[in-house]
Parts: sequence; C-alpha cells; structure tokens
Amino acid sequence: MVDEIQIMQFQGKYRFLSNFWSVSISFDGEIYPTVEHAYQAAKTLDQQWRMRIRQAGKPGDAKKIGGKVPIRSDWEEIKLKVMRNLVWQKFNENVPLKEALLATGDAKLIEGNQWGDTFWGIYRGRGLNHLGRILMNVRKELRKA
Repeated sequence: MVDEIQIMQFQGKYRFLSNFWSVSISFDGEIYPTVEHAYQAAKTLDQQWRMRIRQAGKPGDAKKIGGKVPIRSDWEEIKLKVMRNLVWQKFNENVPLKEALLATGDAKLIEGNQWGDTFWGIYRGRGLNHLGRILMNVRKELRKA
C-alpha cells in the first residue's frame, strides 16, 4: 500500500499555493496584488475600505485591514464561492502557477498553520481545510480543461 502524499504547509517550494503569493487578481473591476487582498476586499461593499485593502503593501496588512471592515450582510453565504473563484482565477490565468499546481499530482493539500485557522486550514491537527479542498478541486478541474 502506498502512503498518501500530503503537502502540509504552503511554505518553501509550495509557497505558491498560499493566498499571499504575488499574482494580479481581478475582482469587481479592480486589480489586486494577491488573492488575499482581493478576498479581504470582497468582505465589504464599501469602496473606500476596498481601496485601502487594494493599496496595502503586504497581504498580511490587507488581512489586518480586512478584519476592520464593515462586513457585507451576505458574507457568510458567499465567502467560499468568492475564495473558489479567486483561487480558480489565480491558477487558470497564470500558466506557470497552473503547471506548478498540476505538478503536485494527487497530493493532499493541507493549509497547515500556526495562527489558529481551523476554517481555511488545519491547526494542531484540527480544521476544515477549506483552502486546501478548494485548491484540490481547482487542480482537478484544471486537469479536465
């Protein structure tokens, strides 16, 4: 029996899987420097907050600002779809990133983290790993395309 290959963190040679990876992402007619920037901006309908997030120097800064925005009323219902669409765009529209994702083969992609995120990733062995699941789904769809 072959052990399942797992990528446990989006660091090192797998850093490109992170939402913090530098890649132009279009959202609601604006260009953002990372998936993280675009995702944080999507949390609000306030254009001033979106501009602040878009102009944030680093994805970590965008995430901090995103924690302060007035959250749109439908956010909990749409956030997974928003993330899926942003991740799809990242890999579908960038050939080197697409090839790198496809090169992960059938590895289980796990957003292992130390910051306690059990929604998007796995922390201390627990979590829903939604980002990893979205990445694996996008990889599967890209193979078919």
